[in-house]
Formats: sequence, structure tokens, C-alpha cells
Amino acid sequence: MAKNIPKKQEKKNLWYQDKRLPIIGGVFLQGLAVFFFFSLVAHYLYEQIDQSTIEAFFNSHISIQETNIHNWLGLLGAMCAYFLFFRWFGITAFLVPPLLYLIGHQWVYKTQMSMGKIFIFIAFFMLWLNTALGFLHILLPELPLLIKWMGGVSIALSIPLYQYLGWGIPLLLLFSLIIFFIYFFNITSLNFKKYFPKKFFNLSKQQKKYTVTATQEAVITKSKKPDELATVLNQEKNIDVEDPKPSLLPSKNESSATANLLIKKNECSEKFSSTVENYDPKLDLSGYCYPTIDLLEKYDNQSQVKVTKTELEENKDKIIATLINFKIGIANIKATIGPTVTLYEIVPKAGVKISKIKNLEDDIALSLAALGIRIIAPIPGKGTIGIEVPNTQKEMVALRSILATEKFMKGTYELPIALGKTIANEIFIADLASMPHLLIAGATGQGKSVGLNVVLASLLYKKHPSQLKFVLVDPKKVELSLYNKIERHFLAKLPNNEEPIITATKKVIHTLNSLCMEMDNRYELLKEAGVRNIKEYNEKFVQRKLNPNKGHQFLPYMVLVIDEFADMMMTAGKEIELPIARLAQLARAVGIHLVLATQRPSVNVITGIIKANFPVRISFRVTSKIDSRTILDTGGAEQLIGQGDMLVSMNSDIVRLQCPFVDTAEVESICAYIGAQRGYTSAYLLPMYEEEEKKEELLATSLTEKDDLFEEAAKLIVLHQQGSTSLIQRKLKLGYNRAGRLIDQLESAGIVGPFEGSKAREVLIQDENALQKLLQK
Repeated sequence: MAKNIPKKQEKKNLWYQDKRLPIIGGVFLQGLAVFFFFSLVAHYLYEQIDQSTIEAFFNSHISIQETNIHNWLGLLGAMCAYFLFFRWFGITAFLVPPLLYLIGHQWVYKTQMSMGKIFIFIAFFMLWLNTALGFLHILLPELPLLIKWMGGVSIALSIPLYQYLGWGIPLLLLFSLIIFFIYFFNITSLNFKKYFPKKFFNLSKQQKKYTVTATQEAVITKSKKPDELATVLNQEKNIDVEDPKPSLLPSKNESSATANLLIKKNECSEKFSSTVENYDPKLDLSGYCYPTIDLLEKYDNQSQVKVTKTELEENKDKIIATLINFKIGIANIKATIGPTVTLYEIVPKAGVKISKIKNLEDDIALSLAALGIRIIAPIPGKGTIGIEVPNTQKEMVALRSILATEKFMKGTYELPIALGKTIANEIFIADLASMPHLLIAGATGQGKSVGLNVVLASLLYKKHPSQLKFVLVDPKKVELSLYNKIERHFLAKLPNNEEPIITATKKVIHTLNSLCMEMDNRYELLKEAGVRNIKEYNEKFVQRKLNPNKGHQFLPYMVLVIDEFADMMMTAGKEIELPIARLAQLARAVGIHLVLATQRPSVNVITGIIKANFPVRISFRVTSKIDSRTILDTGGAEQLIGQGDMLVSMNSDIVRLQCPFVDTAEVESICAYIGAQRGYTSAYLLPMYEEEEKKEELLATSLTEKDDLFEEAAKLIVLHQQGSTSLIQRKLKLGYNRAGRLIDQLESAGIVGPFEGSKAREVLIQDENALQKLLQK
């Protein structure tokens, strides 16, 4: 009996829990709003004809059959309009249908409109306009338009108010309107500066000397730009205080006057410090709206993992049978169902070697007739051995299902990336700021491009344009072109680049070197601010502790994304590798992070220098165990089943995930949504990089590290007018390597020309006098 009571209570409560009721009520209110609107319009047109008929009908002078109604909606419409317009609200009755329609719309579509505020707004203006119309009617009783627009509420409000206030009614209307606007729109200050000449706000020189002016206070309290605040700070700091003459003792009056100057200055400083607000970097784009979750698609097949109990039992039996055939006993086995694979954890009997089970990977795959079998022996942190078996029906993990979770939306990561779901169906989110760089590899068509889009989309959903900038490199010219639309919001580029997405190898080299310059500039700012990383620096800047006039500014995070890194390495080699390695080693503290993707994880692409500085690596399915070892330092990636199945190497652990899926159309929708909003005037501009400047730096470096015999070799070359390595070898009795370095240094110094094959190099200096002048420089 106790179990049946809740069921009966549920049945009784179903009538008001029915989710169809709000929809029915909303549709009814919308239909009623349309009915009222057309009845009011007809009443306004045929008021004089229908009004007498309605009044006669209510006085029982005529029957329903004898009514002659001109209202489009018949007698019922005429009666509704008669009460709404004539008896009650007058012309303001036209505000009733929109209110009913909006309430119905909210009930039907579950929108986020604040109906309370809308109701208050409409109710206030209905009362306010009726009072105003009633007062005007008292002043101009014979004006026909006022008589037509008035309702019963106008007369009921205006006559008692006129008896008590008389001509005070206009003041009441004015002040009530001002007070309503202040509270309704949350107006906290009235700045009249822009409406009056500046002379009205200027104080006398003596007042300006010791107090903060009204103009400065307005800038302090409402400033959106750091340079404006810095100007006020400097003005406040430069207040002059007349000190008494050092040669004479100050008189009593002079001492008291000096003290009063200092007191006023201290009061001014206290007032100034109390009015300063934290700087908000989002104010330049204060109206920016983050992308909504509705821009991402729902997928029908993601509701449940379709692994049957029969399939689980069959796989368990086959695994046990295979192990028994090889005389391996099992104490226990259990299964964990994931979106892509099912993990079978086995506990072998005592005395069984782990390596013996590990070697049976192919035999277990043969017995299960499945690809992608991976054995984890042992599972880190557990006393079990894991066997990952792909599901026959794979679940699609939509990006929407990850981003809509509370773990992502309310997370505190600086740069959160939704990497996917684990085998235990847990959401896996990582922080790019703490990685601090990410290396992605995988064969063609295994999900690498989708993974890049997931990384970018995750950051777009969480960061404001003032907080994050992307530098996008796309040698294929088609993968990242979707992000062109967000150029004025999230992209960074060189000043002389027309396209925000970088495709040419030469421009990639310039951009990487420009990022190195940006990194060096940021380190100088951190040094001057006395902080160690970008987070501390920005906190200090937001608290108004850094002066923008000294070059300080709010620093956004920067994420460099390079697709097809292998192509860059093939075409540029060391010119790409060296700045990448420098950024990877040093850029973390100043908020510059790298995401590199390649489909060929060979050792000549992922070199030791790069690999050492990318502790977090993602591998989609690769073609061989060698490639897996190159990217992850272990095998396993060759056993993945593709379509977003990936391994993540992080903190010395390998985690198998199913990468979320985001379609090209969804990325286009996100970019179009952001691009349609107001952005900055241009993309974020990186420091200008000139190749000649780099050559000058190399020249200076080579000359500071020049060989001890550099000057002697230069004189020898100029004397013989022959730029030959063999000449230096013979005359100075040197080996070939040292002679080669000397000739390179002479080329850098501009003494000999470039290499011309079998011919001797051209000597650019004609005599020893010219050489001496050059060496002195």
C-alpha cells in the first residue's frame, strides 16, 4: 500500500504538470491579442455608429437580433472594444494586445524576456498617458481629438488630481517620468558635460590647484580608456604645494596655511582613490554577445550508447576463452561502456606475467573479429589489465553536448578546451593555458581538422574578443578560411598583411618572428610591472596600478594555430623550427600558446626540440607503430578506429577519448554570429617584422663572435683581391672548417660577395684604406 500512494498522488498532480498547458495557454493569449487588436481598430473607425448601439443594448432597449454592428468582429468584438477603449483606457488600449501577445510568446517558446519589466513599462505609460490626456481635456474641453482618445480612466484620474494639484499636474507628470526612467533603466549618473560649454565645468586656478575638478571626477568614475585615467592620475600627482622658504622660519600664519594646503591635498587624494573603479577591457565591445548553444546541432543518435547486454557477455566469454587457451587464468572481469569502445578490466590470477597477456593482442582481436583492440597492461593506478574493444555501434559525441554541460560553462579554466568523452563517459576538459602548447597528429581523414575546429570553437564560446586573439596559419588555404569573418574580433596579423589567414610560407616566417618580437615586448612590460606572468600583469593593470602612458596595456592571450605543420617544415625547415622552438620554450608566461597539427608525425617534422616543448600531445589514428611512438612515445595510436577516436598524452598519462564532432556548417554559423556584431576597427596588429633588420642582427652577432684571425684574413683577401677559402687555408695555415667560417664572416661584414659555385667570391673592398674604415665601424 505504501508504494501505491505516490502513484495516486502523481496522477492527481498531472493536470497542472502537463507540459502542453503552457503552449495551449500561450496560443490562446496570442489569438486573444489579435482579436482585441482588430476589434479596437474597427472601434476606432466606427466608434460613433457602434457606441450608441452598444449602450442601447446594455440598457435593454433592443434585442440581439436587432443590433446593427459595424465592428469587423461582430457584437462580441464591439463589446470588448467598447469596454477597453471607451469605458477604460482610451487610445492606450492599443497597448493591451502587444502585452498579451508577448506573454503568450514566452509561454509557447520559453524565451528569456523579462515579462515583469515589460508589464511595468506598459502599465506605467497607460496611467501616465491617461492622466496627461485628462489634464489636456480639462484645459481644452472642446478639442474633438482629445475626446476621441480619452477613456474612463482619464476622467477618473485627472479630475481629483486637478482639484488637489491644479497646475501642479504637469510637474507631477514630469518628475514621475524622470523617476521612472532612472529606476527602470538603472541610470546611476547624469553627465551633462557634452551638452554644455567647457567653461561651465572649469574651476578657478586656485581650486584646480588643490582639488580634483568635476571633469576629472567624471573621467575617473566613467572612464573606459586607460589613457584617460592615466592623464587624470598625472594631473592629480602634479599638484603644487608651496613650501616655506628654507632660509627663514615660517611664521604662524604661513605654517597654518601650508598645513591647510596639505590637508586639502590629502582630502583630494582620499576622494580620488575612493572614486577609481577597476578597468574593464570588455568595455570597448560592451555589447558583444557570446555565441549561443543553439548555433550547434543536436544529433539524434547520441542519446544512449547502443551496447547490448548480449554483446557484453559474448565479448567477455571470448576474452576468457582466448586467455584460457593460452593457460592464463582470470580472477575477475568487468566492463565499462564508453562512446566508442568498451573497456574490459581483468584481474589475472596470481603468478601470471603481464607481458604474456600483452603479447596476445592480435589473438584477442582475432577471436573478437574486431579492429582496434588495445591492451593496457597494467592500467595506471589500478591493479588490473585493460582490454579496449570497439563498440559495434559507435556513439556520436556532439560538441553541443559537451559545451552545454555545467562543467564547461561554469569552469574556471583560463583557456578551456572541450576534448571529448572518456571511456567512462566523463567530460574531459583541458586548459590550454596550463598545457601550455598542444601538438596534434593523425592520418588523413581521422578527425584532425574536426579536432582543430573543436579547439577554436571551445575558446570562442568562453572568451571575449578583448581577452583572446588567434594567429591562424593554413597552408592548404581551405581548412581555416571559415574564420575570416571574425577578423575584427579575434584574429591577429602583420600590419602589411591583407588576409588574416596566413597561407604563404614567407609570410609564415615573418609572422613567427613577429610573434617572437611580441613575446620580447611582453616580457619587457612584465619586467617593468614587477610580475612573473600575464595573469598577474593583467590583474595589476585592471586595478589601475600600471600607467598606459608608459606603454602598459591589457594583454590578450594569443593562440597560434598551424595546420599541416609538416608542409611548413618541408618548405622552410630551420626558418620555421627555430622561432617555433623559441616560442614554445619562452612564450607561456606572456600568454602566447601554440597548437600545431600534422598528418605526418615523422622525426624530421616533430623534431626533438619541438617534442621537448610540447608535453601535451594528441594522436588520432596513424598508419604505423613508429608514427605512434614519434608522437606519443608509445604505441597504441595505430590501433585506434578513426572518426575522432584519439589518445591524449598528458602528465605522463595516456587517455583514450572520443573527440566531439562539429560540422563545417556549425562553425560557419558561429563565425557568422560573431562577425555580424560590432568589432574593432581592424584585426589585432602584431609588431612589424622586416627581414633586413634580422640580417643586421645576424651581422652584429657574427661580428661580436668573430674569429681571432678575422682582420688578418680580411687584409689578406683585400690584398690579393681574391675571395677564396683555399687562399685563407694556405696563407694562414688553417683547416677547411675554420677557413669556411672566416669566409662566411667576411660575407656578413660585406667584404666579399655571396657564394658563386666553383668561381672565387667577388671582393667588394678595393684597398686597405676602405677596409680600415669598414673595420672601424
